[in-house]
Amino acid sequence: MKIHVREGLPFVTVALVYQGKKLELAEVLIDTGSAGTIFSSDKVASIGLVAEPHDPIHQIRGVGGYEFVFIKRINGLIMGTVEVNDFEIEIGAMDYGFGIEGIIGMDFLRQGKIIIDLERLELKEGNK
Repeated sequence: MKIHVREGLPFVTVALVYQGKKLELAEVLIDTGSAGTIFSSDKVASIGLVAEPHDPIHQIRGVGGYEFVFIKRINGLIMGTVEVNDFEIEIGAMDYGFGIEGIIGMDFLRQGKIIIDLERLELKEGNK
């Protein structure tokens, strides 16, 4: 899968599957400095990924400061040919001052056995 670079940062397209609905997001940052995978609440609400009373709430910390997120388990997260099923994501406001729909963190990269080829600007599926 090709990586597109915007403002010096690596972005990819991913698809989320939740309760039979699929949502494709094109501006998702690949971030090896992020432990978890997070998506914009504004973007994922269209497929019913909204906060419910039983959802765990966590406070996460990043370069931009602290943010509250809620946790959801989705049916699948797809990036190119890699699909990780029954995957837990964080959902938050993601108000970082520039257009971003989500962040793929180390949890997905490791579980999907992703190899990042920065010379060719592509992601590859590692040996399983």
